[in-house]
Amino acid sequence: MGTLRPLPLLSAILLLSLPVATPVLAVTSDDLRFDTTEDLVAVCSAPAASNAQLACTGFIEATVQYHDEVSDQKHLKRLICYPSGTSIEDGRLAFLSWAAVHKDDAKLMGEQPVVGLVRALADAYPCR
Repeated sequence: MGTLRPLPLLSAILLLSLPVATPVLAVTSDDLRFDTTEDLVAVCSAPAASNAQLACTGFIEATVQYHDEVSDQKHLKRLICYPSGTSIEDGRLAFLSWAAVHKDDAKLMGEQPVVGLVRALADAYPCR
């Protein structure tokens, strides 16, 4: 490795004069709740391009990534076997369809949202 050289003064001034990035979307805890499956249904039912919709897709993606990492054919049985090309939006729609069928089941809607989501995705994409 070579030695570090100081930035020329003009470059340093230009870098410091760039506007500081600020978050475009502000999410407060009052807007989003993830205590129950019913809460996740509300978040995932929000209009497209909303803070809630982004939170929903992030929740789904994180859940599926965790499932995929901890379950493999050798150690833990897969619960969700989605086909190649399945999108997060496909998963969101599958979850909302499942939730519509079970909306009156207080036990299922009262579960942790990750449990409800996995139930819904396992129903939509069963492992055979």
